[in-house]
Amino acid sequence: MASVANLPLLRQRAYLHGAWVGADDEATFAVISPSTGERLALVPDLGRVETRRAIEAAASAWPAWRDRPAKERAAVLRAWFALITDHRDELAHLMTHESGKVITESLGEVTYGASFVEWFAEEAKRAYGDVIPSPARDRRLVVLRQSIGVVAAITPWNFPLAMITRKVAPALAAGCPVVIKPAAETPLTALALAELADRAGFPPGVFNVVTTAQASAVGLELCEHPLVRKLSFTGSTAVGRTLMAQCAPSLTRLSLELGGNAPFLVFDDADLEAAVRGALAAKYRHAGQTCVCVNRLLVHDDVYDAFVARFTAAVAALRLGDVLDPGTQVGPLISERAVTTVDAHLHDALQHGATVAHGGQRLGGLFYQPTVLTGATSAMRIAQEEVFGPVAAIFRFSNEAEAIAMANDTAFGLAAYVYSRDIGRCWRVAEALEYGMVGVNEGLISTEVAPFGGIKASGMGRESSKYGLDAYLELKYVCFGGIDSV
Repeated sequence: MASVANLPLLRQRAYLHGAWVGADDEATFAVISPSTGERLALVPDLGRVETRRAIEAAASAWPAWRDRPAKERAAVLRAWFALITDHRDELAHLMTHESGKVITESLGEVTYGASFVEWFAEEAKRAYGDVIPSPARDRRLVVLRQSIGVVAAITPWNFPLAMITRKVAPALAAGCPVVIKPAAETPLTALALAELADRAGFPPGVFNVVTTAQASAVGLELCEHPLVRKLSFTGSTAVGRTLMAQCAPSLTRLSLELGGNAPFLVFDDADLEAAVRGALAAKYRHAGQTCVCVNRLLVHDDVYDAFVARFTAAVAALRLGDVLDPGTQVGPLISERAVTTVDAHLHDALQHGATVAHGGQRLGGLFYQPTVLTGATSAMRIAQEEVFGPVAAIFRFSNEAEAIAMANDTAFGLAAYVYSRDIGRCWRVAEALEYGMVGVNEGLISTEVAPFGGIKASGMGRESSKYGLDAYLELKYVCFGGIDSV
């Protein structure tokens, strides 16, 4: 497999106003492979001053980009989509090197991420307004939908391509220029997207990527700068609260996709084989490091032992190893801190009476065994906190009401999953669960055509789907008076 140094899309400069630039003080930071520990690249460590220039560049590009016909903006997005698709293998290898995501998942993410660009290229032409029936004969009432302005996007390391495209494709479609701050762990995928955006024909200033290890300082600039009209963030609830507070003085519009504590409900009438397959997909993808990963498996008493046996056997068969090997199913955690957090959740659960049915050990480097815990209870940290790693805790319940109460007993409300063959129960439970997204007999629910987002401490706003464009548009009411009837 090609090394990062040999990948033509590797860029080691930030991208501002159509140019590849370094930090003013020439500061850099290293990008480290979580699977091998090797240094992959050095990228510029930009600060508030350079970020301010990126915002100003975006603001200067806004009028011309906003005023271009939607069909023309759509054509540029279509060109970007084609380039992303054409470079799928290279983007996936870059992503796997810097994030530790196994290559099969990285290939899937490129396709998934490109789908947002394709979708919003089409939606760009559908930002319809309205004509409202007037209460007076001499008036005509019109509603316009107009570009909101400069958009800041702060994206996480676990989906370094798709979280960018899911935010910036609708912004660009709506006529908004973007300033992207990718995670310090995974800036190379973002810079590769910038290279492809440049080739696609986005004008200078419309697409900007600020690489930085100074997350707090740059985040503060993106929140406080008066030219930033919208900020979209995916990450932890704690950071989301900070950004929300920092945006409050300027009343910058926000979209926040934050932490989760996803329950996976298995009822006594569920297809257990299907439930095991769904749980594996929803739990161990990217080594459990996704916001919609299952955190709590809630299983009915009558099928608890049978489910545990089948699920544990399936987890034991998962293959760890070289992330560039298509046969590998689970890769490393992103950092030493992530390993320490997973270990802490595991030991807390054991101290409160849980039993390890499989795994429970750290392996070499940042690899951690896929783990199954039985006998989980609400007294454990894992019941309330997002473990963000390959540890599945299995809880018992005895009836539908108890299952719903257990599932909703959390501050979070992003994704939930239900397995049952009773259509009435599926409807009742899906409606009762306090979550923004529910998978019924399905463990993989994300798609560009459906809204993605949570409630409660899991954030606000929705991304993707026909609703995703709304976050980047303002409604303007225009009243035409003095129109005399003939």
